[in-house]
Amino acid sequence: MSQPIRLGVRENWAQFSLLVLVNAFVGAMVGMERSILPAIAEADFHLAARTAILSFIVVFGVTKALTNYFAGRWSDRFGRKRVLVAGWLVAAPVPFLLMWAPSWSWILAANVLLGVSQGLTWSTAVIMKIDLAGPESRGLAMGLNEFAGYFAVALSALATGFIASEIGLRPEPFYLGVGFVVLGTALSVLAVRETRHHVAHESKLAGAAAYDTLSPREVLTRTTFTDPDLSSVSQAGMVNNLNDGMAWGLFPLVFAAAHLSIAEIGALAAVYPAVWGLAQLVTGAWSDRVGRKRLIVAGMWIQAAGIVVIALGATFAAFAAGAVLLGLGTALVYPTLLAAIGDVAHPSWRASAVGVYRLWRDMGYAVGALLAGVVADAFGLSAATLTIAALTFASGVVVAVRMRETLRRDPAEPATPPCIAPDALARTPGAVVIDVRSPDEYAAGHVEGAINIPLDALAMRRAELSRDAVLVTACGEGGGRSERGAALLRELGFASARSLCGGTAAWFARQSGALPARDGAEPPPRARPIAPHVARGPGSPAPRSSRPRGAW
Repeated sequence: MSQPIRLGVRENWAQFSLLVLVNAFVGAMVGMERSILPAIAEADFHLAARTAILSFIVVFGVTKALTNYFAGRWSDRFGRKRVLVAGWLVAAPVPFLLMWAPSWSWILAANVLLGVSQGLTWSTAVIMKIDLAGPESRGLAMGLNEFAGYFAVALSALATGFIASEIGLRPEPFYLGVGFVVLGTALSVLAVRETRHHVAHESKLAGAAAYDTLSPREVLTRTTFTDPDLSSVSQAGMVNNLNDGMAWGLFPLVFAAAHLSIAEIGALAAVYPAVWGLAQLVTGAWSDRVGRKRLIVAGMWIQAAGIVVIALGATFAAFAAGAVLLGLGTALVYPTLLAAIGDVAHPSWRASAVGVYRLWRDMGYAVGALLAGVVADAFGLSAATLTIAALTFASGVVVAVRMRETLRRDPAEPATPPCIAPDALARTPGAVVIDVRSPDEYAAGHVEGAINIPLDALAMRRAELSRDAVLVTACGEGGGRSERGAALLRELGFASARSLCGGTAAWFARQSGALPARDGAEPPPRARPIAPHVARGPGSPAPRSSRPRGAW
């Protein structure tokens, strides 16, 4: 007999912990390049232009970004585990190409494969942890995920930097990559379990069938442009990785220009992701308590300050201080952005929304590397880093102005009552009644002033509704459609949405005096008395009212 499906980090600790370990190996694959590849470009391939040296990050960023998008779609279509295993198989040749590449083009080819692999494995690991965690602990889940990945990046960068300084740039540092691929693949094939049944369970709890109609194009449009919360998150993610791309490719050159050794450069390359990784153990769970927006804004501005410190620094201590600030700022932002996506996106299209977000976020690698390289070649390393700092600060301003708080749950507040009684509705100024029945049912009789948005169109037409209004959904006799509509609206961020107790029939009964005037009234009998304050079907004029349509 199968065990019941439960949501939560604690409830799924075994699989969740396994996925955290798998993601550590994913991160380690990136870390093995982080401290030594710019040095290999100069020493082995004699590249001088910063734009050429940073080309490997451009290739990595573009391929990873595009793969992120498809990873989300493929996870919905083929299952999470299959995509995860495919990502590890793509990674298998990467260490060998980096060891024995005879030309820079081979290095670029290795980074194409690495980008595809990272897009498949990291995206899927994120999606699977969100599936398991459920809505109560998304921030914690993302904090643990990103801690594992980026602390492994730091350890791997530190290890390869040490090996390179003691033995040589190639091939020995990349022996570690072979072990990462073997272990990651084995765990993914033999131990990781599929999580799509958790998505089905959460979708059932949300009761939002209307979301099944969203097309890939609609998810892309919402996450990129039209939804103020999702699009704000996407641009912040892009700028975050824009400065990370610069840190990956340009900072080793900045440190080398200050006459630091390979070992010192490797240590500095590890400080930033180590602080980033460790701090996410706190920041992810913190966002579950204090909200997403303030941490994102603060994180972007702290990142900008760290980049400025590095741009103006000239010693190991100054560079380390800037790296610590950059790591702290990124830790505030990284898991919180992913948690915000989980807050807004419905379970039925969440994997696709994560894919779109990660598309734009990781495109920042390419944009950051290109921009930093071009500015560095034209104006110098300091000008390039200061330009990235200004863009990072501006991104925080965009979030502060445009994004709303996506964490709607406040444990200190009482739970929203499941429905509002007709008498209480009449005493609620500015309430907007949404009749979620079909147009024909609406025309046959509805609450005065109610607007008609059928349940299957509610998600598509949410832009017509004000987040500041009290929204009340109504159907014929309460329950079913109106409760599902209210749950859907709350999932969309309309925290005050409730259904009308007893539906339109209860409102009719109240108008005719058949119901007592009290809050929390029991649903009315099935009889539907005709009341003078209720609009009737075709041929009967609607009652006159000075109220705006939909408002009470």
